[in-house]
Amino acid sequence: MSAGSPGRTPAVSFVVPCYKLAHLLSDCVRSILIQSFGDFEILIMDDCSPDNTAEVAQSFHDDRVQHIRNQPNLGHLRNYNKGIGLARGKYVWLISADDRLRRDYVLERYVDLMELNPKVAYVFCPAMGLFETRETRVIHSHGTQNFIANGRDFLIKKLLNANEVAAPAGMVRKDCYDKLGAFPLDMPWGGDWYLWCLFALHYDVAYLAEPMVNYRTHELSMTNTLMATAPRLCTNDDLVLQWRIKQKAEEAGCAAVVKRCRHMIAYEYARDMDLQRYEGQSSRMTVQEAEESVHRFAANRHEERLIRARIQACLGDQRFWRNDSGAALRSYLRALRHDPAMLGVWAKCLLLGAGGLGTRVRQRSRALRESAE
Repeated sequence: MSAGSPGRTPAVSFVVPCYKLAHLLSDCVRSILIQSFGDFEILIMDDCSPDNTAEVAQSFHDDRVQHIRNQPNLGHLRNYNKGIGLARGKYVWLISADDRLRRDYVLERYVDLMELNPKVAYVFCPAMGLFETRETRVIHSHGTQNFIANGRDFLIKKLLNANEVAAPAGMVRKDCYDKLGAFPLDMPWGGDWYLWCLFALHYDVAYLAEPMVNYRTHELSMTNTLMATAPRLCTNDDLVLQWRIKQKAEEAGCAAVVKRCRHMIAYEYARDMDLQRYEGQSSRMTVQEAEESVHRFAANRHEERLIRARIQACLGDQRFWRNDSGAALRSYLRALRHDPAMLGVWAKCLLLGAGGLGTRVRQRSRALRESAE
């Protein structure tokens, strides 16, 4: 290990996990070393990589760069958490060795914003896709204006719907990891998404609109590896995330987030039962599997009934928009057997009975809702 000055406590710790990515590591590290804000350390977390990661790591001749080699291989989540645990900075930026910073002033902008806004958990920006040497498209843009959002509002409106923060684009206040925890080891696919949600439940969130990082796509990327080899694991993580954030929201006394989580839980089950969500997924979730999962996670029987009713309502919606009115009606009726108080589902049943007129009313209502969003 090459260490920096032992008495210096850096403002920012870059945690750079690296496994079989030595050929891209230099690009990543150099994009950090050229930053206009220079008070940082770089922890290259070499997860017992079989390539020449050590050689590349030792080539920089900068005491801000440290090479930490695991023996044996820890796996990506334990490697992330080890790096976060070793980080001495007030802020932690986890960026994989295959990604890079795109602007030499991004760290300065991030630090300035966080210093001025102590209630912000993390700051992020859109990422620009990178394939080989060619930039492709903007990823996870939230518009052209910078903003600081109430974390719970951002969670309800954005984060619970999908992971809306590119993995290499977020810099986190170290206190968030210390107080709320690091990557859960049982969520290999959705761990970063879970943390973005968890931190937003307790703090504000900041966004800078300029794409200032590159997110690289290639066959060895963690995203591609998991989607190709374990698509069912990905769908499971998506469900576990919603249940876990619901529990955290209950502990925090945030009823609005709990309500939104229940809706999204039902939606995730319906999607898993009715669609093949990830490439390579060979089978959908069965009704029995969904029932067993809901029983395992639900806090009590009342919540079980609520979730089951909403799963059937979501299935009804999916089938309605596929023009399968008969299947949609059957799903809606099953929903009402679980929870007869769902007035919206009663209304959808009535609209189904109205034929083409009812369909047009729903289409118009959907268009108005989407335009308002």
